[in-house]
Amino acid sequence: MATSSFQNLVDNYYEALFRFGVSLSGNASDASDLTQQTFFIWAKKGHALRDRSKAKSWLFTTLYREFLKNTRRSQRFIYQEEQMLENESAPIEADVVEQLDASIVIESLSKIDETFRIPLSLFYLEDFSYKEISETLNIPVGTVMSRLSRGKKHLRKLLDDSQKTDKENIVPIANIQEKEKSNG
Repeated sequence: MATSSFQNLVDNYYEALFRFGVSLSGNASDASDLTQQTFFIWAKKGHALRDRSKAKSWLFTTLYREFLKNTRRSQRFIYQEEQMLENESAPIEADVVEQLDASIVIESLSKIDETFRIPLSLFYLEDFSYKEISETLNIPVGTVMSRLSRGKKHLRKLLDDSQKTDKENIVPIANIQEKEKSNG
């Protein structure tokens, strides 16, 4: 494959593959590794793909399979460094306020079982058709539709629960002022 053709492929699909990787793995570092591994595999084996119009589907399928392979491998070698995880802080984006609703949805999406999260991510975040999801995950179209339906129900419930929790955590200013007066 010519270098310019490979570069075009990277330019066209890197961002979408990275987003899919984040939705699978839950963090940018692993998503970056998955995306790079996917393009590495393409560089080695992509020439064997006869129908170049299926490159997008091939890339997403490859990334998904790499994620599954890494997940299986990590389940064999489970370890956690709790202190390191507790001390780690998330990077703050410049446009946090504009992304707040999206981050709540993405956070809720990450809590959904992988069976439902992956089709939801492909459908809503990557604009895959039912057929493309079916081919990527190697499942029937009817199963894709069912998982999307059930996944949306789970996501709605999580968002509703999140909204209720947020409302319960809001303390009226009057209560704070009364407490300050009684302590003061």
